Amino acid sequence: MKVLHVTAELYPLVKVGGLADVLGALPQALKALGVDVRVLMPSFPGVLDGIQVEGEACRIHGVPHVGDARLVRGRTPAGIPIYVLDIPYFYHRPGGPYEESGDSHYKFAALAWAAAQIGLHGDGDHWKPWIVHSHDWQSGLTPAYLAFSGSDRPATVVNIHNLAYQGIYPGEWLHDLKLPLASFHMEGVEFEGKINFLKAGLAYADRIVTVSPTYAQEIQRPEWGWYLEGLLARRSHDLVGILNGADYDIWNPAHSPHLTNHYDAPRMSGKKVCKNLLQRELGLEETPEAPLFAVVSRLAPQKGLDLVLQNAEYLVSLGAQLAILGTGEPALEQGFARIAEARSDRVAVRVGFDEGLAHRFLAGADALLMPSRQEPCGLTQIYALRFGTLPVVRRTGGLADTVVDASPENLASGTATGFVFEPESSWVLGETLGRACALYHQNPRAWTELQRRAMKQDFSWKASAQHYLDLYKGLIR
Repeated sequence: MKVLHVTAELYPLVKVGGLADVLGALPQALKALGVDVRVLMPSFPGVLDGIQVEGEACRIHGVPHVGDARLVRGRTPAGIPIYVLDIPYFYHRPGGPYEESGDSHYKFAALAWAAAQIGLHGDGDHWKPWIVHSHDWQSGLTPAYLAFSGSDRPATVVNIHNLAYQGIYPGEWLHDLKLPLASFHMEGVEFEGKINFLKAGLAYADRIVTVSPTYAQEIQRPEWGWYLEGLLARRSHDLVGILNGADYDIWNPAHSPHLTNHYDAPRMSGKKVCKNLLQRELGLEETPEAPLFAVVSRLAPQKGLDLVLQNAEYLVSLGAQLAILGTGEPALEQGFARIAEARSDRVAVRVGFDEGLAHRFLAGADALLMPSRQEPCGLTQIYALRFGTLPVVRRTGGLADTVVDASPENLASGTATGFVFEPESSWVLGETLGRACALYHQNPRAWTELQRRAMKQDFSWKASAQHYLDLYKGLIR
C-alpha cells in the first residue's frame, strides 16, 4: 500500500503546532505496519538542510502562478522518504511558514497541485500513491484538483487538525488557482462568494478524518462547526475521528534528553527532584508542600487561559504555585506577568516557547492546566499523563477522550487519571482547582496512585496508526 501525506509542517523540520508532531510520528507508525508511506512538504527555510537529499525526483508542471517547479527527493531524520517542493520565490523567506505576504493562496495551491500531480503521474521513478492524504487547509485543494483531473486518480483523505483555520480567499482568483468554474458552488469550493481551501478538501475527498472521536461529533454542530457543520453533517458517513497519538520516544520522562533526572511509574522519586529543579530554575519557593500547576500553551481565550488568569490569585491562596510557558495575546501575557511580579515566590512566567523547557515543565509540575474552550485533540495533556502530571481539563474534543475525572466514583473504581470540568466558567474551574489541591494536601497516597495510573495510559501511535490503516484498506476495497 502506497500513501502520500501532504503537510506544511513536520517535526523536527518545521514546527508551528501539533500538526508537526503528528506528521513527525504518524508516518513512522504506518511504516511499522508495512505501509509504503512518503511525505510531501514545501521547502521552507531549513528543510533541505534538515533532510538527507537524494536528488531531484522530477519536475512539477503547470503550477499555478509558477509554471514548472523542482521536486527534491530525500529522507527525513527518521528515515521516512520525503518530497520537498522547491519554489524559492514562495518558500525561501524569513518568518513563519504561514506569514502572510499577499500570495499565500498561490503558495499553498502550489503544494496541493504538486500533490495532485504526484498522485496522477507518480514521482518520475515509478512510485505512485494509491492514497493521497492531505492535512489541514494548506493542502486542502488537493482532492479538488484530483477530482477535476479527468484521469484515473488515487483515493483521497483530508485530515482536519483544527477546523477554525480554513484558508479563505477572493472568488475571482478561481481561474488563477486553476480551479474549474464547475467547482464554484455551495457543495464545492465556494464559501460566501469566496474560495475556501479546507472546504474544497471536505467537499471532494473520499474520506474525512479529524483528530478525536468527540471532536468529530462537535464539528457537526453550529457552535463548533465554523459554518461548515452542514457539509460535515451531510458527509457524516465519510467522517471519522481518530485520536492523535504521542511519540513516547520523545515525550518520556524515563529518557528525555532535556531532563537531568529521569523517572518512570515504578520509580517516582525522580519527579520530586525534577520539581525542585524547576522551582529553582523559575525562582519559585523550593517547597514540596505546594502543588505546582503548569501551563504549556498558546496564551489565548480558546485555550481557556483567561479562566486561569482569573483563578491565579485563588490558586495561590490554596497554597499552590503556578508556572506559565507560552506566548499569545498581549493582555494575557501582561496579566500573568503582573501576578508573577507581585508573587514571584508562587507564580512564574516564561513568554515564548522552548522545547527543552516544556519537558522540564511537564516533569517538574504536579498538574497541567488545559481548560480549553475547544481542543480538537490536544497532545500536551497526553504528554502530561506520561510524565505523571495530572491534567486539569475541560470536557471537550480530545480532552474528553483522554482524561478521566477524579470523581469519588472514579477514584474508587481505579479509572481516574486527572480532573475534568465542563461549563466554561472561572468559578467551575476554581472549584476543580480546589478539588485538586484538596486531594494533593489531604490524600497524598491517592495523588501518587493517580500519577502512576496516568503514566501507564497508552496513547502511543500504534493503535491510532492501525485505525488509519483500516481506513485506507476500506478505501482501496
